[in-house]
Amino acid sequence: MESMVIDPAFWNGKNVFLTGHTGFKGSWMSLWLSELGAHVTGYALPPPTEPSMFQVTKIESALVNNIHADIIDANTLVSAMHDSEPDIVIHMAAQSLVRESYIEPARTFSTNVMGTVNLFEAIRKTPSVKAVLNITSDKCYDNKEWVWGYRENDAMGGHDPYSSSKGCAELVSSAYRRSFFQKAGIALATARAGNVIGGGDWAEDRIIPDAIRAFIAKKPLTVRNPLAIRPWQHVLEPLCGYLILCQQLINRPDDFARGWNFGPNSDDAKPVSYLVDCMVNSWGDHASWQLDEQNHPHEANYLKLECSRANTDLKWRPIWGIDYALSKTVSWYRHWNEKKDMYRFTVNQIDEYQQAQLNR
Repeated sequence: MESMVIDPAFWNGKNVFLTGHTGFKGSWMSLWLSELGAHVTGYALPPPTEPSMFQVTKIESALVNNIHADIIDANTLVSAMHDSEPDIVIHMAAQSLVRESYIEPARTFSTNVMGTVNLFEAIRKTPSVKAVLNITSDKCYDNKEWVWGYRENDAMGGHDPYSSSKGCAELVSSAYRRSFFQKAGIALATARAGNVIGGGDWAEDRIIPDAIRAFIAKKPLTVRNPLAIRPWQHVLEPLCGYLILCQQLINRPDDFARGWNFGPNSDDAKPVSYLVDCMVNSWGDHASWQLDEQNHPHEANYLKLECSRANTDLKWRPIWGIDYALSKTVSWYRHWNEKKDMYRFTVNQIDEYQQAQLNR
C-alpha cells in the first residue's frame, strides 16, 4: 500500500500559526514543525503547569514568534494572525480537562467554542491563510459507551461540559466551512484523537502525570476509575496524522476538508488498570497504585474511534503500540528526572518515530 508520509520539503519555509503551543500536545507540535523547517508563530496563554513541556524543552528558541495571549481576546488574535501571514493555521488551544469543566463550565465553553469562533473570524481577515486544522477531541461524539468505534459522521454530543464544548466546536467548524471558507478557497478540516500519552504532560487529573508525581514522591498512585477503557496512543501518532492531513489540505483541498479520526489500533484500547500496571512495572523503585473510593463527577467508561477514513484516504496508521508508547513515555520522564537535555531527547524521539513511519 502506498503511504502518505510527512514531507519535510512541504513544511520547509511554511508560515504556520499554531494556537495552544504552550500546552502538552502543542509543545510537541511546535518542536516537530520547527524541526521540519516551518516558521511557527505560537499563540497561547503562558504554560499551564510548572514544570511544563514548553519550558523544560526550551521550545521558545525554536519559534519565530511566541505570543502569550488568550484565544478569547479577539482583537489581539486578529492582530497576531495578520502580522504572521500564515499559510496554515493549526488550532490546538483549549480548556482540555473534563473534571475542570465541571468546576468552570462557562470558561470551558468560552475558550473551546467562542475561542474557535474568534479564530475563524481572524482567519477570514487574513488573506494568506490557505488551510485550517481544528483539533477537537474523541469526546465530541454522543458517547453511548457501545463496543464499536465512532465514525466521523456519528452524532456530536457530550455528557460533561468539556465533551459538549468539543461537539459544539465541530458544529462551528462545519458552519464556517460551508458558509465562508469554501467560498474563500480555504480548506478547513477537524481532527479527533484519543487519549494521548507521552513525556512532558504535567496536567492535573491525567493518569500519566499523576503517576509520575506519585512515583517520584514515592507514594501510591490513586486511581479513580481503573476499569474505564480508553483509546491510548502516543502523542506523536495523532500529530503525524495532523501533519499529513495539513499537507493534503493544501494539495487536494476538496477531498480532505472534513472531519477525521486519528485513534489507536483496537488492541490498544485498554482499561486504566492496564496502563498503571505497566507504568508501575516499568518505573520500579517500589512504585504502586491504589483505588480512589471517593465519589467523582461522571466520566465515560468506554470510548474508542473508528479510523478507516484516515487509514484508507490518508494511508495513516498507528506505528507505536501501547506497550512501546508507554516505554517511550516512562523513558522521557526518567531522563527529565535525571536533568538531561530534554530538547535533544525529545527531538530524538520525534526522529525515531518519523523514521519508523518511513519504514512501515
